[in-house]
Amino acid sequence: MNDDDLSTRLIHHPYKPPEGFEAVAPGVHKASTVLFPNVEALRTYDWKDKSGYTYGLHGTPTTFTLEERLATIEGGTHCMLAPSGLAAMTLVDMALLRTGDELLIPDNAYGPGKVFAGVELAAWGITHRYYDAMDPDDLARQITPATRLVWLEAAGSITLEFPDLPALVERVREANAARDPARAIVTAIDNTWSAGIAFNAFELGADVSVQALTKYPSGGADVLMGSVITRDLALHRKILLTRMRLGLGVGANDVELVLRGLPSIALRYHAQDASTRELATWMQQQPGVVQVLHPALANSPGHDAWQRDATAAACLFSAVFDPAIPQTRIDAFCDALRLFRLGWSWAGPISLCAPYDMAASRSRKWPHAGGLVRFAVGLESAQDLRADLAQALEVLQA
Repeated sequence: MNDDDLSTRLIHHPYKPPEGFEAVAPGVHKASTVLFPNVEALRTYDWKDKSGYTYGLHGTPTTFTLEERLATIEGGTHCMLAPSGLAAMTLVDMALLRTGDELLIPDNAYGPGKVFAGVELAAWGITHRYYDAMDPDDLARQITPATRLVWLEAAGSITLEFPDLPALVERVREANAARDPARAIVTAIDNTWSAGIAFNAFELGADVSVQALTKYPSGGADVLMGSVITRDLALHRKILLTRMRLGLGVGANDVELVLRGLPSIALRYHAQDASTRELATWMQQQPGVVQVLHPALANSPGHDAWQRDATAAACLFSAVFDPAIPQTRIDAFCDALRLFRLGWSWAGPISLCAPYDMAASRSRKWPHAGGLVRFAVGLESAQDLRADLAQALEVLQA
C-alpha cells in the first residue's frame, strides 16, 4: 500500500476498537454492503434465521435487536420490520394471497388497508368482502372456499368497537377444519391499538400480528415503521421472503428512535390510558354529545369483550354529536381547541383530534346521524385537556 495515498489508507485503516463495549443504548449499525471474512462465509452466512449478516437490507445488529424486543412484547417468536404500518399490512396481503383468492376485512378496519384491497389487490384478481366485526356469525357466513385471509382489528378504527376476538378466530378454525390444510385461512390482526400491552393477540388466537410502530413503540410522532410478528416459522418465512423480494427495508436511525422509545412504552401506554378514560367519561356527560366511544365505557360497543380479554385501553376516544348540530359547528369546535391539535396518527406526546365522515367510510349503514370527532390523548395534563375541551364546547353550543 502506498503510504502517500491518503484515501486508500483511510478506507482500509487497520484500527479496530476493542471488544466489550456496552452501553444502555444499542449500537446503531448502518450498512448496505456487509463484509465477509472469507469466501466460505460469503457463501454460507444466513440472514433469515439471524445467524449471520449478508446485506444491509436483510438485517443488521440494530434491526435484529429491535425485532427480537418487539417479539418479546407481543409474545411472538418471529418478527420482521417494514417501512410503515400500512406497508406491514400490505406485505401480509401480498405474501399470502394469489389471483383467485379472497380476503375478509372488518367493516370498521383501518381505511388505507381497505383501499389497498379495493384497488391493488382487485387489479391482481384478488377479491375482498367486509364483515361485521361485532357479529362472529356474519364472519362465518362470509367465508367461502376462496377465502385465504381474514383481517381482525381491535379496537375498530375510529369508532373503537371491541370485537369478540376468540369467537371470530373460532369461526375461522371451524372453516379450516373442513378444508385442505394447504388452503387454510390465516388470521391477521392489526394490533396497533393494543401494542402488545392491552392484550396478547396470539393467546386470543391470531396467526399474525401487525403493528404501526409509528404509534406506541416510537412514541415520539417522528418516525414511520411497521412490524409483522408470528409464532409459526413457516408462515414467518413466507412473509419474510416476500419482504426480501419487494426490497422493503428500514433506516438504522429510525430503528434507533424506536429502540429508544421501547423502554417507556408500558409507562406511556398506561398514563395515556388513564387520562383518556378520565376525559372520555367527562365528555359523555356534556351537552350535545350523544355517545362517547371507548371500550372501557359500559355503553360502548364491545365493552364486555374488552373487559374479558384486555387489561388496558389505548389513548383514543370518539365523540358522536347530536344530529341537530351541523358539521360547520363541529368543525368550529375542532378549530377552537388549543391543546388538541388537528392531525393524523396518535400515541405521541401531543393530543390530536380530527372530524370524520363515517357514512363515507363504511360499506354498511353507520347507526348515528350526527358528526364524529376522534380524539387522541397525549401526555399533557388531563386537567388541562379537559379545560381545553370545555372552552371549545362553548363554541359548539354558541
